Amino acid sequence: MSLFVFLTVIQALVAAALVGVVLMQRSEGGGLGIGSSPGGAFGARGAADFLTRTTKWLAVAFVSLSIVLAALAARESSVGNVTTTLDRSAPAPAKPDLLADPVPAPAQPAPAAPASPAQ
Repeated sequence: MSLFVFLTVIQALVAAALVGVVLMQRSEGGGLGIGSSPGGAFGARGAADFLTRTTKWLAVAFVSLSIVLAALAARESSVGNVTTTLDRSAPAPAKPDLLADPVPAPAQPAPAAPASPAQ
C-alpha cells in the first residue's frame, strides 16, 4: 500500500508540473513570453523546443503512472477471501410492500356523541 501512496504523490507532482509547463507555452507562438533574448539555447525557439520536449515526457510519465496505479488498484481490490463479522443466523427484516399505498390512510375520527337536547 505504501507503493500506491508513493506513486500517487509522484503522479500529483507530475500533473502539477505538466499543468505548469503547458501554461508556460505560447499558444501559436504567443504565451507568457519566456525567453526574452532571441538567440541562445533559451531563446524564443530554444524555449519552445525545451517546453515541447518537457511536455511530451511529462505526458508520457503521467499516462504511465496512471496505468501502473490502475493496475495496482485492481490488484489490491481483487476479492479473494471475504471475511465478515455479520451474523448470518439472524432473520432478515421484513421487506415493505413497495406497491402498496405509500401514504397510510388517515385515521377516521371517532364520531362525536350526540348532544343531549336542552331541557
